[in-house]
Amino acid sequence: MSGRVCASILQRASCYTLTLPISTVSQYTHFEALPFSQPRPAHPHFSSWGPSRAEQVGFSLQEQGNWSQRRQHLSTRQDLDFQLNQVQINNILRSNEQTVSVPEFDGRGLSAVRKFESNQLAANTPNEDRRSAATCLQSKGMLFGVFDGHGGWACAQAVSERLLYYTAVAMMPKQILEELEKCMEDGRPVPPILQWYKHHTDFNYRESASLYIDQLRVFWQELLDSEEHDEGMSPPDALDRAFKRLDADISLEAQVPLSNDLMKSTAIQVAFAGCTASVAHIGTEGIHVANAGDCRVVLGVQEEDGSWSALPLSQDHNSQNEAEMERIRAQHPPSERDTVVTDDRLLGVLMPLRAFGDVRFKWSHELQQGILAGLESGVDLDSLNLYQYTPPNYFTPPYLDVAPEITYHKLRPKDRFLILGTDGLWDELGNEEAVRLVGEHLSGVHLQAPVSPSERQLKLGQMHELLLKRRARASPALDTNAATHLIRRALGTGEYGELCQERLASMLALPEDLARMYRDDITATVVYLNSNLARPQHG
Repeated sequence: MSGRVCASILQRASCYTLTLPISTVSQYTHFEALPFSQPRPAHPHFSSWGPSRAEQVGFSLQEQGNWSQRRQHLSTRQDLDFQLNQVQINNILRSNEQTVSVPEFDGRGLSAVRKFESNQLAANTPNEDRRSAATCLQSKGMLFGVFDGHGGWACAQAVSERLLYYTAVAMMPKQILEELEKCMEDGRPVPPILQWYKHHTDFNYRESASLYIDQLRVFWQELLDSEEHDEGMSPPDALDRAFKRLDADISLEAQVPLSNDLMKSTAIQVAFAGCTASVAHIGTEGIHVANAGDCRVVLGVQEEDGSWSALPLSQDHNSQNEAEMERIRAQHPPSERDTVVTDDRLLGVLMPLRAFGDVRFKWSHELQQGILAGLESGVDLDSLNLYQYTPPNYFTPPYLDVAPEITYHKLRPKDRFLILGTDGLWDELGNEEAVRLVGEHLSGVHLQAPVSPSERQLKLGQMHELLLKRRARASPALDTNAATHLIRRALGTGEYGELCQERLASMLALPEDLARMYRDDITATVVYLNSNLARPQHG
C-alpha cells in the first residue's frame, strides 16, 4: 500500500480512536484478617481506575503496636519463618528489576545518560503496566517510556513495542529513511533503528510483528513523500507525531481485514483496551517529555546545599487538572458541560482524560457495533475481554484523544536523575518524597535539617515523634536498585516514615483477586543523568 493511499484511509478514520474493554470485578463482602483500614473502592465496570490513597492501606498505630506485642511472643521457629518470609519479600520485589549501564561514548557522541534502573510490581494478573528503553541508532538520544494499561494489558503491550519506533523514525533524516526503504524493496536486512534494553520477562506480540513493520514502513513512506522532512523532525515534533500516528494506526488495524484470526483478535483487543503513556527523549542538550494520561515524569535536582528538590516535567491529565477539564468541556456542546466528566471520570467511567486506544470513547456507536458484530460469528467476545457496553451520555464522540502534552527542560549540572512512573507509584508517593528517596539512595547521605525554633517548643511526646521520623530517614537502604527502593518504600512506609516490614509483607501477600483492591500495578524507571555534559550558565 502506498503512503498516499494509506494516508487517505487514515484521514477517513482519524475521528476514531480507542477505548477500554470492560473488566468486571467480583464484589467482596467479607475480608478476613486484612490489616488495612479500607480496600480501594472498585468501580463497577473499570476496576483499573479506582482511586488509590496511601492511607487506605496503612496500618493504624494500634495495629502496629498489637503486632509488635505478638512478635515478642514468637518462638525461635516462628522467628525463623518470619526471616524466611523476608527472603520471599525480596524475591518478589526484585524479580522484575533491571539495571543497565550506558557507555559514556558510544562511537557517535557522548551520552546524556549514565545508567538506568527499572522495576515493576504487579497488582493485576497479568500486570497491565509496561515499560520501554532504547537508544536511537539512526539519530541521537535515548528514549524511555512507561505505559499504564486499563481494561486489560493489550493496548499497553502494543504501545510499548511500537511507540519508540515511531518516534525514532520521525526523527530520522530523509537520507536514512531512503536507505531503509531501499533495503525493504531489495529484500536486504534493514539497518537497526533502536538498540532495545529488554528485561528477560518482557513479552512481544510475535504474531503481529509483520503488521507492525508494515505500518511503520507506511509511516516512513509518508515522511519520504513530505517535502519538509529533509533533516528529520525535532524531538518534540517527532513525539507529537508518533503518539497521534500510532493511535490512528491502532484504530485502523481494528477496522480493516487482517491475514489471520489471531492477528485480528489482537488488533481488536488493543483498540478496545487503553493505556496512558509518558515518554522521555534524553539528548545531550536537554529532555523532552511527551505525556498523555496520568503517568508522570519528575526530575531530581540536587541544590547547592546538598538537599533534593523535585521538578515535574509532566502534568497529570485527570479531573484534578482544571486546565485539562476545560479543554475537554470546550470540545463538546454546552449542554454536555455537566456530563462530560462526572464523579471525576470521563463520562463517569474513565479516570485518565487522554489515552491510546479506548475506542469506546472515540468511535461512533455504529462503528463500534459493526466491528463487534463482525466478530461474533467466529470469536467469543468474552474470551477477548470485550463486552457490549456504551458509556452514558455518549452524544458527540470522540470524547478522548491521545494528543500528548510536551515539555522541554534544558539540562543543568544540578539535574541528577529522572523518575518515570505509572500512577500506581504516584498514588503512594509524592514528587518530593520520591526524589528524596532516590537522591538519598544515590548519595548515601541522609540530610537532616536542623531542629527549627518551632520544633524546639514541642512537647515531649511530639519531640519523640519527630525523633522517630528523623531516625526513619537515616535508615540504610535494602536495595541497590533505586526503582526497587521506591517500590519497597511506596508499599512499606509506616507512620513515621520508617520501613514497616509487617505492612510490606501483608501488601505483597494479598491473594490475586484482592491485591488490585488495595494497590495498583507499579512501574518505576530511574534514569541517572550525565550532569558533566551540562555547563553552568554565565551572565
